[in-house]
Amino acid sequence: MDWGTDLWDQYDGIDKHTQSGLDLVDRYVKFVKERTEIEQNYAKQLRNLSKKYLKRGSKEEQECGFTNHQSFQDILNELNDYAGQRELIAENMMTGICVELTKYLQDLKQERKTYLADAKKAQQNLEISFKQLENTKRRFAKEWGEAEKATQQAEKIENDTNAIKADVEKVKQHAHVKTHTAEECRNDYAAQLQKYNKEQNTFYYTEIPQLFNKLQDMDERRIRSLAEGYSQFADIEKKVLPIITKCLDGISMAGRNTNGKQDSMRFIEQHKSGFERPAEVDFEDYSQGIKPASSDANLNQPKIRTKLWPFSHKKTKSPAAEDFSHLPPEQRKKRLQSKIDDITKELQKELDQSEALEKMRGVYERNPQMGDPASLEPQITQTSQNVGRLRGQLTKYESWLTEAFRGEDSTNTAVNNNQHCSMSADPSQNIYSEFDEDFDEDVETPIGKATALYTFQGSSQGTVSITEGEQLSVMERDKGDGWMRVLRANGDEGYIPSSYVKF
Repeated sequence: MDWGTDLWDQYDGIDKHTQSGLDLVDRYVKFVKERTEIEQNYAKQLRNLSKKYLKRGSKEEQECGFTNHQSFQDILNELNDYAGQRELIAENMMTGICVELTKYLQDLKQERKTYLADAKKAQQNLEISFKQLENTKRRFAKEWGEAEKATQQAEKIENDTNAIKADVEKVKQHAHVKTHTAEECRNDYAAQLQKYNKEQNTFYYTEIPQLFNKLQDMDERRIRSLAEGYSQFADIEKKVLPIITKCLDGISMAGRNTNGKQDSMRFIEQHKSGFERPAEVDFEDYSQGIKPASSDANLNQPKIRTKLWPFSHKKTKSPAAEDFSHLPPEQRKKRLQSKIDDITKELQKELDQSEALEKMRGVYERNPQMGDPASLEPQITQTSQNVGRLRGQLTKYESWLTEAFRGEDSTNTAVNNNQHCSMSADPSQNIYSEFDEDFDEDVETPIGKATALYTFQGSSQGTVSITEGEQLSVMERDKGDGWMRVLRANGDEGYIPSSYVKF
């Protein structure tokens, strides 16, 4: 079944149906455009939301050292990536559906216009041919009637006995002329009828079927293209679903990476001072005549115990000391150990550099054509000086660390024994005011998160072993030497090759 055969007389219906199909394509394009606007606005709002809650500044960076803070930051980063996928959906829908269908729609409109115009023209040609047929038919009818009338008149005069022979011949000649003219009109009519029937047959059995079938083919192609556009509406989003799923998995992973016990332990490590709790206050019996060593104005005044609570006190800034003695014992030891690790790493780099320069100098001495050994002397001298300086620093910090461990017990004892004296001498003095501010600022916190791409066995001093897929906290980025310092979830900290992880 096809339009040309079964709908040969439904020009107006085909006209309306094909126009309705084009209107549907146009409506779908507008629908997808509005969808892309929604996606773009949604993505923009998600990006703004993520940006609004992302942490910035030193205090926020320190908070990100805790899993519950860092996990929230990870969620915001994943949400930002998720927003990028929504933007990609909008972009692909605009280019893959809207632009393509709009261009195709213009081609269809022109094609439809051409086919309908050809059908109109064929119909007009048939109508003109039919009018010509009607004209020859009417002329034939008129001439035939006049010929019959002339023939009858001739027969009447011929049968009239009183008629003159010349008149009889005249009317007979007139009748003959009319009859001949009628015969010619009859032939013209017959020829025009044959011509019209042929044109009508061509119109209904060839031209119109071909044009209507072309319109049918055009409409079916339109439907197929529209169907592809319908499928793309889902397929475009399906293509980014793996990445969207990855973003959502990252958010779920952030929830699994949140560890309350680990955060508690980290908070303890960051804020543990190492001081002992204040000793009990002795009873001073004024009824026995015991008087405090104070001015006469305060002889009858009881001693006021200094407030020792670890809150509601004003922090004061203490000057930072090179040996970190301004910090509480525990924090001092951590900072000293971290400094020793940094110096050890830097010293190893200088030693490696020195060894490489010595080897290169040996090569130059054996093969002068490769270079001048004297040209390496400035670098060798500088490296040697660096090694000496770093070894001196290492010895100094190691001695301070030994002192910190050795003096911890005596320091705590002294603090407990002298607690009352220090409080009595200056009631406004608070034992926490000396280190609170520096303590908050100096605790080292991660600067980011990374995932191990490969397994690395840290066998040398200062390195740490990691396994593929492990989540790491980045403590220090690569400074151009190919190494970075990381912290594992179990608390192990050390250096690994930068190329073994991704951020």
